[in-house]
Amino acid sequence: MGKEILCGVVPAIFIFLLFLGVNITPFVVFAAVLTAIYFLVVRQGQGNQLALGGKKKNSKHAVPKSTIQFADIGGQERAKKELKEALDFLVYKDKIEQYGIRPIKGVLLTGPPGTGKTLMAKAAANYTNSAFVAASGSQFVEMYVGVGAQRIRDLFKEVKTLAEKNGQDSGIIFIDEIEVIGGKRDGQQQREYDQTLNQLLTEMDGITTSDKPRILVMAATNRKDMLDSALLRPGRFDRHITVDLPDKSAREQILTIHTANKPLADDVSLEKVAQETFGFSGAQLESVANEAAIYAMRENSEKIEARHFAFAVDKVMLGEKVDREASFEEKKRVALHELGHAIMSEIARPGSVSQVTLSPRGKALGYVRQNPLEDRYLYTKEALEKQIMVCLAGAVAEEIYYGGRSTGSKNDFEQALDMAQEIVQSGMSRLGIVHLQYADKTQIHEEVNRLLEDLLEETRVLLRQYDVVFQTGVSTLLEAEVLQGDEFRELMARVKQAEELVG
Repeated sequence: MGKEILCGVVPAIFIFLLFLGVNITPFVVFAAVLTAIYFLVVRQGQGNQLALGGKKKNSKHAVPKSTIQFADIGGQERAKKELKEALDFLVYKDKIEQYGIRPIKGVLLTGPPGTGKTLMAKAAANYTNSAFVAASGSQFVEMYVGVGAQRIRDLFKEVKTLAEKNGQDSGIIFIDEIEVIGGKRDGQQQREYDQTLNQLLTEMDGITTSDKPRILVMAATNRKDMLDSALLRPGRFDRHITVDLPDKSAREQILTIHTANKPLADDVSLEKVAQETFGFSGAQLESVANEAAIYAMRENSEKIEARHFAFAVDKVMLGEKVDREASFEEKKRVALHELGHAIMSEIARPGSVSQVTLSPRGKALGYVRQNPLEDRYLYTKEALEKQIMVCLAGAVAEEIYYGGRSTGSKNDFEQALDMAQEIVQSGMSRLGIVHLQYADKTQIHEEVNRLLEDLLEETRVLLRQYDVVFQTGVSTLLEAEVLQGDEFRELMARVKQAEELVG
């Protein structure tokens, strides 16, 4: 009604002034500017309301109740124990008041992608019977000033409203990819996501221990180093829990969970699959189980067999097979290259070669699937040198039989260089303990180069003793495209027996 009256009165005033002979141009311009500002403000307010889900609409951030429990998450026993301890502050309120403990306000989950950070947040909501709302950091970044801060305010209101509606006395807010809004502030300019971060800090400071519902903020990131120090201090994110890549026993546990509803053949050993998947995240292991089932379905096999898991591991690690058809000479070069890796790997770590394959996958024309005998997190100089020799062996094999190298060794050399630099940086080279910032770059380069040249020569001497393995292995690979680990080890054993007889 007010708009209609305004639209009628303003033109009447302008006509009256015009009749009196007053110059109304300044008034018209001023009115136009005010009208434009009014419409911009209204439009932005509507945009904010739509972005926030609107007060009359259902919550944008509320997550349907999940049935995920901590028992459904394989491995991560230390992380789960630490998180449960933090959540107990929401469960056992009377007990913590008895000891005068201040409930924590925030839990930060850090770790590589796919390790189960989001799953742990959902399990936390069930563990505490809390209202649960979730958002991603990217949802708070907008071109309009103040929108992100308003969304933060709305998020805290939502979880309180949801908890009251469901009769719950606690709520959990989960923010994924928090590094998007929680990045370090440079202090040079007031950016939109600086305002968003400031609002998050304000809201977390406003969380009190006596309020009902009690709110806990959980966040996940794989770039903790990017976060602002104000966000990480005690009183905000009090607990920092690392959700790391699973070890062998944890991988087996994860595979057991993801294969519980799948028909496995008798020849499937989840322990062996876990051993072959060193460095895999929980998400990758779930994909391995799923891809193995897909391979079995393609073949109309009643059960998922060990070979299906072998195919699945290769696919997750390297990608699907490709249709590239190489020439005979190129195949032979690739076969020699991969056999060089396999022979050196077997010398360095007996029993480590699981399979040598000539079929292209992803960008690789061939590959050696290695079977790590144990998970390793610390490496001696000797262990690193052996691994460097495994990387260099492909190029050395090409040199021995073709007199030169190919572009197929590029990735091998990158890995070898990284490990040689690791030896220098760890104080295990002739340079002793060095600091890269102050050390002479030329000296470091020369030391890395010396290490690689010495190991190249040692690799040449060793590989020249295995001509029989190269010749027989190449024939098998060109014919069948696959050389199994046991068959390969039989070839290696023959060479050793021949050496012993000659000796």
